[in-house]
Amino acid sequence: MLEPTPRRRRRASKMGWTVLFFCLVLALDQATKHWMLHGYDLPGRQSVALLPGLNFTMVWNHAITFGMLGGAGSAGRVIFSVVALFIVMLLGLWASRTPRPWVAGALGAIMGGAVGNVIDRLQFGAVVDFVHLHAYGWSWPVFNLADAAIDCGVAILIIDNLLDRDRG
Repeated sequence: MLEPTPRRRRRASKMGWTVLFFCLVLALDQATKHWMLHGYDLPGRQSVALLPGLNFTMVWNHAITFGMLGGAGSAGRVIFSVVALFIVMLLGLWASRTPRPWVAGALGAIMGGAVGNVIDRLQFGAVVDFVHLHAYGWSWPVFNLADAAIDCGVAILIIDNLLDRDRG
C-alpha cells in the first residue's frame, strides 16, 4: 500500500473537521427535536416560558427560512429537500478543497444542519422549530439547533472571507 502524501494527510485532516461538525450538529439537532416532540411533549404544551425572552414554542415550519415560499404545498417538502441535498453536495466539494480547517468545520456545521432539516421534512412534512427569542417588543422567528448551526457556519464563512480580503 502506498504511503499517504502530506497533501492527502492535510486534506483528510480538514475533511475530519467537516465530518466531525457534520455528525455533531446532525446528532444534536435530531436529539433535541426528538426530545421536544416525545420527551418534553412540546406539541401538547404549545409554548413554555423558560426565561424572560426565551420560550420553547412548537412550530411546524412548512416553508424555508423565515417562512419564505410557504405556499409550495406538499411538493415543497420534496423540492426543498432535493435543493438542500444538492447544496450539501456542493458544500462537501468546497470542504474537500479548502485549505482552512475552520472553513471545513463551518461547512460541516452547515451541512449537518441542512441534513437535519431535510430529515424533518421527509419524516414529518415540516421542520420542527422550537426556540423562540423575544425582547422589548421584538420577536425573532422560531428556530432550531440546525438553523443556529447553519447561521453560525455562514457567519464564520463571511468573517473568513472578510479577513482574507484584508490580507490580500
